[in-house]
Amino acid sequence: QVQLVESGGGLVQAGGSLRLSCAASGRTFSNYGMGWFRQAPGKEREFVAVISRSGGVTYYTASVKGRFTISRDNAKNTVYLQMNSLKPEDTAVYYCAADSANKVAATQYAYDYWGQGTQVTVSS
Repeated sequence: QVQLVESGGGLVQAGGSLRLSCAASGRTFSNYGMGWFRQAPGKEREFVAVISRSGGVTYYTASVKGRFTISRDNAKNTVYLQMNSLKPEDTAVYYCAADSANKVAATQYAYDYWGQGTQVTVSS
């Protein structure tokens, strides 16, 4: 089992920045590919970004590319999502997820473990 706890969400004005963190415990963190997803009210959960076990491969959905950066610190068992130039349409609950097979996938069905989510609200 892997336990994931997100933090760092909050209310920010459009154009501002936030850094989300996801702390993992329970298994060897460096064995897992890690992803970030988000879900806005009334919408499906959508992929945001993914990072491979080593951190050498990253992939982003088109709407956040150039604004968001995913990174990880395996010594701290933590994955981060730096979000810059935030827009109101980025408002959602953000979830981190762990993939034991390191598929670097954009589909939520590839992930084995999920955190409880952290709310990000961007005001216009």
